[in-house]
Amino acid sequence: MTNPVHYFEIPVTNMDRAVAFYQRVFSFEFDRRVVDGYEMAFFPRADDRPGASGALVKGDVYKPSLAGCILYFDVDDIDEVLRLSQAEGGTVLYPKKDIGTAGFVAEIEDSEGNRIALNAVNS
Repeated sequence: MTNPVHYFEIPVTNMDRAVAFYQRVFSFEFDRRVVDGYEMAFFPRADDRPGASGALVKGDVYKPSLAGCILYFDVDDIDEVLRLSQAEGGTVLYPKKDIGTAGFVAEIEDSEGNRIALNAVNS
């Protein structure tokens, strides 16, 4: 059995703003394309590594939301990501919390109104 999640999509209403937010907060580089009429910005993907990758997506069927599925991004330093997200207009929804041997978690609202969770083992 492998990890069950293969790919995800994060809805956006303003692609330039969303790409800038994720680049500045997480240092991601994106591959921007139009696929099936939808504007997409693909997160980096390492095919030889475990885990999933996905895209920011703009289109009529994509609606940013604080409700629904929550994606967890692994980060090295939650405090720094929280600081950067606030500097970029994000909001801390759930402050950093120690969850024992699994490390630390926190949640932010991104530039588009989505709930994004953070996880760090040693932060």
